[in-house]
Amino acid sequence: MTSSQINIRAAVPGDEAVIFSLIQALAEYENLTDHVTGSEAVLRSHLFGDRPYAEAILAEIEGSAVGFALFFYNYSTFLTKPGIYLEDLFVLPDYRSQGIGKALLVYLAQRAIAQECGRLEWSVLDWNEPAIGFYQRMGATMLPDWRICRVTGDALSHMALGKRTSL
Repeated sequence: MTSSQINIRAAVPGDEAVIFSLIQALAEYENLTDHVTGSEAVLRSHLFGDRPYAEAILAEIEGSAVGFALFFYNYSTFLTKPGIYLEDLFVLPDYRSQGIGKALLVYLAQRAIAQECGRLEWSVLDWNEPAIGFYQRMGATMLPDWRICRVTGDALSHMALGKRTSL
């Protein structure tokens, strides 16, 4: 497989079904299928609605989507520059080790540079050694001193009310 056979393109309205199916495949790979609570319709609204919250790119081979990346912009106060946060990058298992993940990351890095972003960043599960190795080979640094903080569900509702939650 050569990179010329891989087509990387921005997602457009109508791609939400294939993107959602790739999200479901990612959840299955990570043993998190019970965490997928969204829908194609909500995804369409968030990617292509009046106020998009995220963007996606697709990796295609012979017209079939075999991978995707979903990302959004963040901001670095220290750099005083925007950045790109890669929420998900996924390549179907049968298409791994063929340069598709690399092509997706290269596309995003080129976009970050073109838009004068200060960084491209993402998270990776600590058990996903193949992905960690791949990212390091691509030049990523693992940040051992940083931890992700997340507030969802009832905890988010409590926070919005200024309430503390019990541990």
